Amino acid sequence: MTTLLLSEAEKTFILHGVEDNFRVDGRGRGDVRPMVLETGVVSHASGSCHLRLANTDILVGVKAELETPLPGAPDCGRVEFFVDCSANATPTFEGRGGEGLATAISGVLARAYSNKEVLDLSKLVVLAGQTCWILYVDILVLEVGGNLCDAVSIAVKAALASTRVPKVTVTAVDGGEPEIEVCDSVGPEGYDRLDLSGAPVLVTLARIGNHCIVDTSPEEETCSSASLLVAVTPGGQMATVRKVGGGSFHPATLLAATKMAVTVGTELNRVLMVKLDQEEKMGETREKIGFL
Repeated sequence: MTTLLLSEAEKTFILHGVEDNFRVDGRGRGDVRPMVLETGVVSHASGSCHLRLANTDILVGVKAELETPLPGAPDCGRVEFFVDCSANATPTFEGRGGEGLATAISGVLARAYSNKEVLDLSKLVVLAGQTCWILYVDILVLEVGGNLCDAVSIAVKAALASTRVPKVTVTAVDGGEPEIEVCDSVGPEGYDRLDLSGAPVLVTLARIGNHCIVDTSPEEETCSSASLLVAVTPGGQMATVRKVGGGSFHPATLLAATKMAVTVGTELNRVLMVKLDQEEKMGETREKIGFL
Protein backbone atom coordinates (compact mmCIF):
# COMPACT_ATOMS: atom_id res chain seq x y z
CA MET A 1 0.00 0.00 0.00
CA THR A 2 1.62 3.24 1.16
CA THR A 3 5.34 3.29 1.91
CA LEU A 4 6.70 5.65 4.53
CA LEU A 5 10.26 6.27 5.58
CA LEU A 6 10.60 5.41 9.27
CA SER A 7 13.70 5.34 11.42
CA GLU A 8 14.72 2.18 13.24
CA ALA A 9 13.70 3.81 16.52
CA GLU A 10 10.18 4.49 15.20
CA LYS A 11 9.86 0.92 13.94
CA THR A 12 11.02 -0.44 17.29
CA PHE A 13 8.50 1.77 19.10
CA ILE A 14 5.66 0.45 16.92
CA LEU A 15 6.87 -3.16 17.38
CA HIS A 16 6.99 -2.88 21.18
CA GLY A 17 3.53 -1.32 21.20
CA VAL A 18 2.10 -4.27 19.26
CA GLU A 19 3.82 -6.73 21.62
CA ASP A 20 2.29 -4.94 24.63
CA ASN A 21 -1.17 -4.81 22.95
CA PHE A 22 -1.05 -1.01 23.14
CA ARG A 23 -0.56 0.53 19.73
CA VAL A 24 0.64 4.06 18.93
CA ASP A 25 -2.90 5.47 18.78
CA GLY A 26 -4.01 3.65 21.95
CA ARG A 27 -5.83 0.76 20.27
CA GLY A 28 -5.40 -2.91 21.01
CA ARG A 29 -4.34 -5.42 18.36
CA GLY A 30 -7.95 -6.25 17.42
CA ASP A 31 -9.46 -2.74 17.52
CA VAL A 32 -10.79 -0.92 14.44
CA ARG A 33 -10.75 2.85 14.04
CA PRO A 34 -14.09 4.72 13.86
CA MET A 35 -15.53 5.08 10.36
CA VAL A 36 -18.16 7.25 8.69
CA LEU A 37 -20.44 5.59 6.12
CA GLU A 38 -23.25 6.92 3.97
CA THR A 39 -25.26 5.29 1.18
CA GLY A 40 -27.24 6.79 -1.69
CA VAL A 41 -24.75 9.61 -2.34
CA VAL A 42 -24.67 9.21 -6.16
CA SER A 43 -28.11 10.00 -7.56
CA HIS A 44 -27.66 8.47 -11.02
CA ALA A 45 -26.32 5.12 -9.77
CA SER A 46 -28.38 2.06 -8.85
CA GLY A 47 -26.58 2.00 -5.51
CA SER A 48 -23.70 3.89 -3.94
CA CYS A 49 -21.70 4.39 -0.78
CA HIS A 50 -19.13 6.81 0.59
CA LEU A 51 -16.90 5.57 3.39
CA ARG A 52 -14.17 7.28 5.36
CA LEU A 53 -11.95 5.28 7.69
CA ALA A 54 -9.45 7.66 9.33
CA ASN A 55 -7.76 9.16 6.23
CA THR A 56 -8.87 6.38 3.86
CA ASP A 57 -11.62 7.73 1.61
CA ILE A 58 -13.63 5.42 -0.69
CA LEU A 59 -16.51 6.07 -3.09
CA VAL A 60 -18.41 3.14 -4.63
CA GLY A 61 -21.11 3.25 -7.29
CA VAL A 62 -23.16 0.32 -8.62
CA LYS A 63 -24.85 0.33 -12.01
CA ALA A 64 -27.34 -2.40 -13.03
CA GLU A 65 -27.64 -3.09 -16.75
CA LEU A 66 -29.40 -5.72 -18.86
CA GLU A 67 -27.00 -7.77 -20.99
CA THR A 68 -26.44 -11.28 -22.33
CA PRO A 69 -25.13 -13.86 -19.82
CA LEU A 70 -21.85 -15.65 -20.37
CA PRO A 71 -22.05 -18.85 -22.47
CA GLY A 72 -20.57 -20.86 -19.62
CA ALA A 73 -23.15 -19.58 -17.10
CA PRO A 74 -26.42 -19.01 -19.00
CA ASP A 75 -28.50 -19.13 -15.82
CA CYS A 76 -26.49 -16.59 -13.80
CA GLY A 77 -26.03 -12.85 -13.75
CA ARG A 78 -22.67 -11.21 -13.09
CA VAL A 79 -20.96 -8.82 -10.70
CA GLU A 80 -17.91 -7.06 -12.10
CA PHE A 81 -15.55 -4.95 -10.01
CA PHE A 82 -13.50 -2.03 -11.30
CA VAL A 83 -11.07 -0.16 -9.05
CA ASP A 84 -9.66 3.26 -9.88
CA CYS A 85 -6.87 4.59 -7.67
CA SER A 86 -6.88 8.36 -7.88
CA ALA A 87 -3.47 9.94 -8.37
CA ASN A 88 -4.37 12.35 -5.57
CA ALA A 89 -4.85 9.50 -3.10
CA THR A 90 -1.13 8.97 -2.51
CA PRO A 91 2.05 9.88 -4.42
CA THR A 92 2.66 6.19 -5.24
CA PHE A 93 -0.47 6.18 -7.44
CA GLU A 94 0.87 8.82 -9.83
CA GLY A 95 1.11 7.66 -13.44
CA ARG A 96 0.31 3.94 -13.54
CA GLY A 97 1.41 3.31 -9.97
CA GLY A 98 -2.00 2.21 -8.72
CA GLU A 99 -2.86 -0.27 -11.48
CA GLY A 100 -1.31 -3.30 -9.79
CA LEU A 101 -3.07 -2.62 -6.51
CA ALA A 102 -6.38 -1.96 -8.30
CA THR A 103 -6.13 -5.30 -10.13
CA ALA A 104 -5.32 -7.13 -6.89
CA ILE A 105 -8.29 -5.62 -5.03
CA SER A 106 -10.65 -6.41 -7.93
CA GLY A 107 -9.45 -10.01 -7.96
CA VAL A 108 -9.93 -10.47 -4.22
CA LEU A 109 -13.45 -9.03 -4.36
CA ALA A 110 -14.39 -11.15 -7.39
CA ARG A 111 -13.19 -14.26 -5.59
CA ALA A 112 -14.98 -13.34 -2.36
CA TYR A 113 -18.31 -12.86 -4.19
CA SER A 114 -17.96 -15.87 -6.52
CA ASN A 115 -19.56 -18.32 -4.08
CA LYS A 116 -23.29 -18.91 -4.59
CA GLU A 117 -23.80 -18.90 -0.82
CA VAL A 118 -22.42 -15.37 -0.69
CA LEU A 119 -24.54 -13.88 -3.49
CA ASP A 120 -27.04 -15.90 -5.52
CA LEU A 121 -26.42 -14.65 -9.06
CA SER A 122 -29.21 -16.84 -10.47
CA LYS A 123 -31.71 -14.29 -9.14
CA LEU A 124 -30.30 -11.75 -11.60
CA VAL A 125 -31.46 -13.81 -14.60
CA VAL A 126 -34.40 -12.45 -16.61
CA LEU A 127 -34.39 -14.96 -19.50
CA ALA A 128 -32.03 -17.93 -19.15
CA GLY A 129 -29.36 -17.83 -21.83
CA GLN A 130 -30.62 -14.52 -23.24
CA THR A 131 -30.88 -11.70 -20.73
CA CYS A 132 -29.63 -11.06 -17.22
CA TRP A 133 -28.72 -8.20 -14.93
CA ILE A 134 -25.03 -7.30 -14.67
CA LEU A 135 -23.91 -5.25 -11.69
CA TYR A 136 -20.95 -3.01 -12.48
CA VAL A 137 -19.29 -2.02 -9.21
CA ASP A 138 -17.02 1.01 -9.71
CA ILE A 139 -14.68 1.76 -6.81
CA LEU A 140 -12.83 5.07 -6.57
CA VAL A 141 -10.01 5.39 -4.05
CA LEU A 142 -9.93 9.09 -3.15
CA GLU A 143 -7.38 8.95 -0.33
CA VAL A 144 -5.26 6.29 1.34
CA GLY A 145 -4.74 6.27 5.10
CA GLY A 146 -4.11 2.58 5.76
CA ASN A 147 -6.25 -0.57 5.67
CA LEU A 148 -7.42 0.03 2.10
CA CYS A 149 -8.74 -3.47 1.26
CA ASP A 150 -10.97 -3.66 4.33
CA ALA A 151 -12.41 -0.19 3.73
CA VAL A 152 -13.14 -1.02 0.08
CA SER A 153 -14.91 -4.28 1.00
CA ILE A 154 -17.14 -2.55 3.57
CA ALA A 155 -18.04 0.21 1.11
CA VAL A 156 -18.78 -2.37 -1.62
CA LYS A 157 -21.10 -4.35 0.63
CA ALA A 158 -22.94 -1.19 1.70
CA ALA A 159 -23.29 -0.04 -1.92
CA LEU A 160 -24.65 -3.43 -3.01
CA ALA A 161 -27.07 -3.41 -0.06
CA SER A 162 -28.43 -0.06 -1.23
CA THR A 163 -28.65 -1.16 -4.88
CA ARG A 164 -32.10 -1.11 -6.44
CA VAL A 165 -32.57 -3.58 -9.28
CA PRO A 166 -35.66 -2.58 -11.33
CA LYS A 167 -38.38 -5.18 -11.69
CA VAL A 168 -38.95 -6.48 -15.21
CA THR A 169 -41.83 -8.21 -16.97
CA VAL A 170 -41.46 -10.53 -19.94
CA THR A 171 -44.23 -10.40 -22.52
CA ALA A 172 -44.54 -13.28 -24.97
CA VAL A 173 -45.49 -12.28 -28.49
CA ASP A 174 -46.95 -14.85 -30.88
CA GLY A 175 -44.29 -15.88 -33.35
CA GLY A 176 -41.83 -13.24 -32.15
CA GLU A 177 -39.12 -12.63 -29.63
CA PRO A 178 -40.10 -12.08 -25.97
CA GLU A 179 -40.29 -8.42 -25.01
CA ILE A 180 -38.77 -7.19 -21.77
CA GLU A 181 -40.34 -4.21 -20.03
CA VAL A 182 -38.51 -2.48 -17.21
CA CYS A 183 -40.68 -1.02 -14.45
CA ASP A 184 -40.24 2.76 -14.27
CA SER A 185 -41.83 3.20 -10.85
CA VAL A 186 -39.57 4.87 -8.27
CA GLY A 187 -41.41 3.41 -5.28
CA PRO A 188 -40.62 0.16 -3.44
CA GLU A 189 -42.98 -1.69 -5.76
CA GLY A 190 -40.72 -0.93 -8.73
CA TYR A 191 -37.46 -2.53 -7.64
CA ASP A 192 -35.90 -5.48 -5.82
CA ARG A 193 -33.04 -5.53 -3.35
CA LEU A 194 -30.11 -7.95 -3.31
CA ASP A 195 -29.89 -10.59 -0.61
CA LEU A 196 -26.58 -9.85 1.10
CA SER A 197 -27.15 -11.91 4.22
CA GLY A 198 -24.08 -13.99 3.29
CA ALA A 199 -21.89 -11.25 1.78
CA PRO A 200 -18.44 -10.97 3.40
CA VAL A 201 -16.16 -8.16 4.43
CA LEU A 202 -12.38 -8.34 4.16
CA VAL A 203 -10.25 -8.34 7.29
CA THR A 204 -6.53 -7.71 6.77
CA LEU A 205 -4.19 -8.98 9.46
CA ALA A 206 -0.69 -7.53 9.32
CA ARG A 207 2.10 -9.40 11.05
CA ILE A 208 4.39 -7.20 13.14
CA GLY A 209 6.83 -9.20 15.20
CA ASN A 210 5.10 -12.30 16.54
CA HIS A 211 1.60 -10.80 16.57
CA CYS A 212 -1.05 -9.76 14.04
CA ILE A 213 -3.07 -6.58 14.10
CA VAL A 214 -6.15 -5.35 12.23
CA ASP A 215 -6.91 -1.96 10.67
CA THR A 216 -3.30 -0.89 10.19
CA SER A 217 -2.18 2.71 9.89
CA PRO A 218 0.33 3.64 7.15
CA GLU A 219 3.14 3.58 9.72
CA GLU A 220 2.16 0.08 10.86
CA GLU A 221 1.93 -1.15 7.27
CA THR A 222 5.53 -0.04 6.76
CA CYS A 223 6.60 -2.23 9.72
CA SER A 224 4.72 -5.30 8.45
CA SER A 225 6.48 -7.93 6.34
CA ALA A 226 3.40 -10.03 5.53
CA SER A 227 -0.38 -9.73 5.68
CA LEU A 228 -3.31 -12.10 5.55
CA LEU A 229 -6.54 -11.10 3.76
CA VAL A 230 -9.56 -13.01 5.04
CA ALA A 231 -13.10 -12.61 3.69
CA VAL A 232 -15.49 -13.22 6.60
CA THR A 233 -19.25 -13.74 6.20
CA PRO A 234 -21.83 -12.62 8.80
CA GLY A 235 -22.07 -16.24 9.95
CA GLY A 236 -18.36 -16.34 10.77
CA GLN A 237 -17.32 -18.42 7.74
CA MET A 238 -14.17 -17.65 5.74
CA ALA A 239 -15.04 -17.11 2.07
CA THR A 240 -11.47 -16.63 0.87
CA VAL A 241 -7.96 -16.31 2.31
CA ARG A 242 -4.97 -14.70 0.62
CA LYS A 243 -1.43 -14.00 1.81
CA VAL A 244 0.25 -10.75 0.78
CA GLY A 245 3.90 -9.82 1.16
CA GLY A 246 7.19 -11.65 1.18
CA GLY A 247 7.24 -12.59 4.86
CA SER A 248 5.99 -15.81 6.42
CA PHE A 249 3.57 -16.91 9.13
CA HIS A 250 4.32 -19.37 11.89
CA PRO A 251 1.52 -22.00 12.07
CA ALA A 252 0.54 -20.84 15.56
CA THR A 253 0.48 -17.20 14.41
CA LEU A 254 -1.58 -18.15 11.36
CA LEU A 255 -4.16 -19.96 13.49
CA ALA A 256 -4.44 -17.03 15.90
CA ALA A 257 -4.73 -14.61 12.98
CA THR A 258 -7.63 -16.45 11.35
CA LYS A 259 -9.46 -16.65 14.69
CA MET A 260 -9.02 -12.90 15.16
CA ALA A 261 -10.20 -12.29 11.59
CA VAL A 262 -13.42 -14.25 12.18
CA THR A 263 -14.10 -12.37 15.43
CA VAL A 264 -13.45 -8.92 13.95
CA GLY A 265 -15.20 -9.71 10.64
CA THR A 266 -18.34 -11.00 12.34
CA GLU A 267 -18.59 -7.84 14.45
CA LEU A 268 -17.96 -5.59 11.43
CA ASN A 269 -20.75 -7.34 9.52
CA ARG A 270 -23.14 -6.94 12.45
CA VAL A 271 -22.42 -3.24 12.97
CA LEU A 272 -22.62 -2.57 9.22
CA MET A 273 -26.04 -4.16 8.86
CA VAL A 274 -27.32 -2.21 11.88
CA LYS A 275 -26.13 1.01 10.23
CA LEU A 276 -27.74 0.09 6.89
CA ASP A 277 -31.02 -0.77 8.61
CA GLN A 278 -31.01 2.62 10.32
CA GLU A 279 -30.53 4.43 7.02
CA GLU A 280 -33.28 2.34 5.40
CA LYS A 281 -35.76 3.26 8.16
CA MET A 282 -34.93 6.96 7.80
CA GLY A 283 -35.89 6.77 4.11
CA GLU A 284 -35.24 9.36 1.42
CA THR A 285 -35.89 12.27 3.77
CA ARG A 286 -32.65 11.78 5.70
CA GLU A 287 -30.00 14.47 5.38
CA LYS A 288 -27.15 13.42 3.10
CA ILE A 289 -23.65 14.74 3.69
CA GLY A 290 -22.19 13.60 0.34
CA PHE A 291 -18.54 13.23 -0.56
CA LEU A 292 -17.40 16.67 -1.80
